[in-house]
Amino acid sequence: MVLLAQFVGAFFGMTAIIFGAFGAHALKKIMSPEQLASFETGVKYQMYHALVLLILSFNMNLGTTLEKYMVYCFILGTFLFSFSIYGLCISGAKGRKWKFLGPITPMGGLFLVAGWAMLLYSFIQNYF
Repeated sequence: MVLLAQFVGAFFGMTAIIFGAFGAHALKKIMSPEQLASFETGVKYQMYHALVLLILSFNMNLGTTLEKYMVYCFILGTFLFSFSIYGLCISGAKGRKWKFLGPITPMGGLFLVAGWAMLLYSFIQNYF
């Protein structure tokens, strides 16, 4: 589980940099300011959770069921949240918005909230 968190964290970090640069330069020409702001939100959340995965993988053994589910929630939530935003923004800029992605973004957000809730619970569990 540690290797999965490290691999995905590094992958999310690398692609966040690529997508951020792509958004700042190439997409600036075809997207509205609102679309660029949404795209940037996806990049920020992707980078935040790349760092979370890396920090967790170096500070926890990620061996308990709770820790495994937490990592899965962060990975799935980041993928659903950020990548659905990318798809919505790019397809919208091309005039063919993929509306089926609309409900996926909040589902990703729920997985991210669940991951953070599990992390909080693990801290409370270890404290008491």
